[in-house]
Amino acid sequence: MVKAVIFDLDGTLVDSAPDIQASVNVMLEEEGLAPLDLPTTIKFIGNGLPTLVERVMAARNIEEVEFDRIHARVLAIYNASNSDKSVVYDGVLDTLKHLKEQGFTLAVCTNKPVEPARHVLDGLGLASFFEAVIGGDSLPVRKPDPKPLLAAMGDVQKSDVLYVGDSEVDADTASNAGVTFALFTEGYRKSAVDEISHDVAFSHWSELLDAAGLRRSKG
Repeated sequence: MVKAVIFDLDGTLVDSAPDIQASVNVMLEEEGLAPLDLPTTIKFIGNGLPTLVERVMAARNIEEVEFDRIHARVLAIYNASNSDKSVVYDGVLDTLKHLKEQGFTLAVCTNKPVEPARHVLDGLGLASFFEAVIGGDSLPVRKPDPKPLLAAMGDVQKSDVLYVGDSEVDADTASNAGVTFALFTEGYRKSAVDEISHDVAFSHWSELLDAAGLRRSKG
């Protein structure tokens, strides 16, 4: 029986790509370089901010020696933003409210650095739902290594955990951790749905509770 539901953040709970794009493009403008379009930004999302910055730098021929400076600048710009371009996916709030009311343990496991992750959750009114937030810099490793997901689970047994994500990285993380995986198909995945390992797939958040058997009777 599922007792804990752990969620990815970007592309799963929140469509944050426009804010990420805006932050990257502020940096690129400062460097005198052409901006990235949204589809390209989305392709770069999923493996954490350091990898995203590496991909941006490669796309704009920024020398690798500049990584620390560019990474710090993008992080600072993003942290200073008010997340006004990010939106919660339709149906997320109702789903989280139901799960909380029914006593499920809820947590976030994302490759986004933990400070920006909390920034987004606070700004969009989601922070109070979660007992733990594990970010891409919370441990020495990031997803798809299973350790961040295992940390988000706490003392809950693997058989009692459902991980919800939108990408190949999330699918691999769930598999590596040995937990059930629900795939949100409308996020930032790069492959066809049938090419991504999953136990449950849903295209709208109103479908998750029934698809994953998460409805508990109030009796």
